[in-house]
Amino acid sequence: MPLAIAGLALINTGLGRTRSAAHLLFSSVSALAVAAFAYLICGFVFQGYDGGPAHSILVRGKLWNLLGGGPFLLRGFDSHGIYPLLAACFGFFAVGLAAIIPLGAGSDRWRLGATSGSTALLAGITYPIFAHWTWGGGWLAALGGTYGLGHGFLDVGGAGTIQCVGGLTALSIAWILGPRHGKYSRDGMPTAIPGHHAIYILFGALFALMGWIGLNSVGAILFAAGDMAIVPRIAINTLLAAAGAGAAATITTGTRFGKPDASLAANGWIGGLVAVSAGCAFIVPVEALVIGVIAGVLVPLSVEWIELRLKVDDPSGSIASHAVGGVWGLLAAGIFARFPADFPIAAASTSGSGQFIAQLVGIATLLGFVLPLTYGVNKLLDRVYPYRVPPDGERQGMDLHELGAGAYPEFVTHSEEFMPH
Repeated sequence: MPLAIAGLALINTGLGRTRSAAHLLFSSVSALAVAAFAYLICGFVFQGYDGGPAHSILVRGKLWNLLGGGPFLLRGFDSHGIYPLLAACFGFFAVGLAAIIPLGAGSDRWRLGATSGSTALLAGITYPIFAHWTWGGGWLAALGGTYGLGHGFLDVGGAGTIQCVGGLTALSIAWILGPRHGKYSRDGMPTAIPGHHAIYILFGALFALMGWIGLNSVGAILFAAGDMAIVPRIAINTLLAAAGAGAAATITTGTRFGKPDASLAANGWIGGLVAVSAGCAFIVPVEALVIGVIAGVLVPLSVEWIELRLKVDDPSGSIASHAVGGVWGLLAAGIFARFPADFPIAAASTSGSGQFIAQLVGIATLLGFVLPLTYGVNKLLDRVYPYRVPPDGERQGMDLHELGAGAYPEFVTHSEEFMPH
């Protein structure tokens, strides 16, 4: 799983500008650390685990499990067996992965201190609440038993819980920060600002594949009643989804622009990994390939649509790869997932559409609750501690403005000896 974090950090860095490369990668390291602190203090308590203490309310005879309970700072949680310990370990890396996603959307203009504050909100509030509803025995997971909607909201590897939460946070951050200077002309047309390092981008995509195999496998074992025997199928499905998405994105960009675009192909590759995560344990390889191919078409088109129509400047394509790819993955799980007859999670509905409806409820919760919540808390923090760097800092570059040194000090256009006196 840490390789997925490293892969996304490299992709975000490669898609940013040269003069902000060190700042963005340092922000990734800082975000991972801050996320771990916040998750230790209160994040895991709010998320909880299936069968653990929780806060619930009774509405018309139906129990709604809303929030995890228990002591803060992980005190005594490991006295309840191995499952809470493994769930907490998974959670530390999962929330770190979610925290990396918004950094790319705010690159070249998001202050380091602001990224840390936003990460604390994500890891301590937003992510744990939705993760409890999905993986901690919360009301979304119980939709099958409570309302007969399939097996409840299905999200094996976190297409919604990790990726959509991170992607919707990226959308909120991009809205709050506004576009980079020079991104849009006076008539509102976007200007291309290409990433500075294609090698980082593509190498990060390979790292992400390795990390995603671990992410999906552990998610299936912990949250989908799987065992080690399911890991080979998940590894195959994860690889095929990434391969299909990468190929589809390559063909799509080659058709639209005359030549394939490496950065958009990498975004598509990530979109395929994101999309297959939701139902990876309950689909066959051909279905994983189809899910990936559709994601590989959706993501590059979404990047263009978000930039051109919504006027949202997202240098890394995080919104398209993680939010759009995650929503498609959740829908795909409702369409393709097939459960064994003895599947132990909740009670299956008699309606074939029940699982799809459960997935729609989860998506509606992400868009109707998580997005307003993450936008609201970040907007409030922005009022207290402004998120955007001053214009001079953006022109100078985040590396020099906030870190005092560039990532590539040997890249000097003119040395002093060639400057006129």
